[in-house]
Amino acid sequence: MIRILAFLIVVFALGLGFAWLADRPGDMVVTFSGYQYQVSLMVAAVAVVAVVAAVMIFWWLLKSLWNSPYTISRYFRVRRRDRGYQALSTGMIAAGAGDGALARKKTKEAAKLIRSDQEPLIHLLEAQASLLEGDHEGARQKFEAMLDDPEMRLLGLRGLYLEAERLGDRNAARHYAGRAAAVAPQLAWAAESTLEELTARGDWDGALKLVEAQKSTRQIERDAANRRRAVLLTAKAQALLDSDPNGAKAAAVEANRLCPDFAPAAVAAATTLFRQNDVRKGSKILEAAWKAEPHPEIADLYTHARPGDAVLDRLNRAKKLQEMKKNHAESSMTVARAALDAQDYKTARSEAEAAIRMDRREGAYLLLADIEEAETGDQGKVRQLLSKAVRAPRDPAWVADGVISERWAPVSPVTGKLDAFEWRAPMERLDHLIDSHDDAATPVPAIEAPAKPVREKPIEVIDHAVASTDKVTSAGKHPAADEPEDHVTPVTAAAFAAVPTDAEAVDPAEELARLPDDPGVDPDDEAEKSPRRFRLF
Repeated sequence: MIRILAFLIVVFALGLGFAWLADRPGDMVVTFSGYQYQVSLMVAAVAVVAVVAAVMIFWWLLKSLWNSPYTISRYFRVRRRDRGYQALSTGMIAAGAGDGALARKKTKEAAKLIRSDQEPLIHLLEAQASLLEGDHEGARQKFEAMLDDPEMRLLGLRGLYLEAERLGDRNAARHYAGRAAAVAPQLAWAAESTLEELTARGDWDGALKLVEAQKSTRQIERDAANRRRAVLLTAKAQALLDSDPNGAKAAAVEANRLCPDFAPAAVAAATTLFRQNDVRKGSKILEAAWKAEPHPEIADLYTHARPGDAVLDRLNRAKKLQEMKKNHAESSMTVARAALDAQDYKTARSEAEAAIRMDRREGAYLLLADIEEAETGDQGKVRQLLSKAVRAPRDPAWVADGVISERWAPVSPVTGKLDAFEWRAPMERLDHLIDSHDDAATPVPAIEAPAKPVREKPIEVIDHAVASTDKVTSAGKHPAADEPEDHVTPVTAAAFAAVPTDAEAVDPAEELARLPDDPGVDPDDEAEKSPRRFRLF
């Protein structure tokens, strides 16, 4: 558009110039070699313009003839390059589609039309074709060759990293990822693998620097970066707790500042402060974390903040926590434990039962069993509570990749992933009772009892010693017919020996008597049971 506008401006300027000359007549006289040439001014201007145009056309023709060999060669070179890029594009599409044969064919075609040092993608296509053909050794050699080219170095490291992961060689994979992260820290795969390596060997400072680099390159969001830094600082504080108390305190306090609702950071910060006799500040940290989310580790550390406190003092501190977070099962459990230690069984029992009403779980029933045993010693009720604990949902714990841990850890012991542990209830047991609410709503038809109990036919015991002498009396009746129905004929050794080997066993008619100390099933619990409940095993 700009060129067209410029052309129109030039044409318009020339038209104005010729019109100006036409309105102002004049002559131009040229003397050359004794001859005098006289022409009008308009003709002279036209002649000058024609001469200039002729010179320009002549120069263009001469230049075209001079550059014609280069122009022709460039035409064929561009045509050859276009064919090569077309083959390269088709090969990349075939590699993405999983067509190894077509990818290999287009690789050879592209290599003939384009020089590999001019187009690095040919190396990538060749490596991909080798992977599709199952030639992992050839692909690895291609990736290693890419390391010599600065433009292809990261691609080669990525390929070698994936091959090491495929072979299960974690050390080699982390080595390649570390080299890539040193060159380009913005690469997510390299940064994550390097972070796992640093945390696996306990290099918390190096991991913190890497997370800071990820944050500066905007690879991760600010909140995610703060969470990772809090986890790493908490792990650092735990590692320095005995060797460097001041360093542990600084790391733990910084972790708690970055993530106040992170329970392990609050526990680590309060622990370091309690060791330095700063109970007031440590208690404030625990109270803030408790208000965000109650946790048993926070409650245990808060109630035992001062080792010299009496059990009643610990009970009062537990009640203080309960006031901060009312109507929460963990608050009631904390008060119940402290009341049990203080031998205040009434408070302990009421709080444990309140915890069961709010959150029915295994630990509450076990705590109630401890209270029952300490207060009354009734083993029957204790066994009843223990049986309920087995059927109740499990207590929350630190879980990561199927591993249940009593203590928090910064990385997963299975995958090495950072911040993998979560505070949640583990998977339920396989033998846990399954309630079907839909089936429970369906009434089960009752089985009518017979009007008169049916007596089982008494089993006749044959005594061969008696049968040999007198089988039937003179009246045609068996001698046992005159005996009462409740009479039991004693079984002798001879009669036991005469029982056929293929005779069916007879189950006892009455079940065993209940043990005196077994209270049985609570009638209230029995009434609440679903009419159709079953066990998996």
